[in-house]
Amino acid sequence: MSIDFKEILKKHALFLAGKNGGEFADLSNADLIDADLSGADLRDADLSNADLRDADLRDADVRNADLRGADLRNADLRNAYLSGADLRGADLRGADLIGADLRDADVRNADLRGADLRNAVIFEGWRLKND
Repeated sequence: MSIDFKEILKKHALFLAGKNGGEFADLSNADLIDADLSGADLRDADLSNADLRDADLRDADVRNADLRGADLRNADLRNAYLSGADLRGADLRGADLIGADLRDADVRNADLRGADLRNAVIFEGWRLKND
C-alpha cells in the first residue's frame, strides 16, 4: 500500500493549526524506507516503530514526535529539528545527524553507533542513560 505523504502532511498541518479537516499524522509501523520527507512538518506525529531506513529527513521538523523503536539506519537527518522527540530504542546506526537539534530528545536505549553528530545541538536535557 502506497502512502500519500502530501495528503498526510497537509492534514497534519491543519491539525497542528487547529483547523477543520486536520488529522493527526499516525505513521506508526509505516514502511517509509527511502522516503523523501525533507523539510516536512511532523511535529508531534506518531512515527513509532516506523521503518525510516535511508529516509531523507533533512531540515524536517519532528519536534516532540514519537519515534520510539523507529528504524532510522542511514537516514539523512541533517539539520533536522528533533528537540523533545522520543527516540527511545530507535536504531540510528549510521544516521547523518550533522547540525541536528537534539535538545531534550530522549535517546535512552537508542543505538547511535556510527551516527555522525558533528555540529549537532546537544544540551544537558539530552538523556543518554540506559535503563
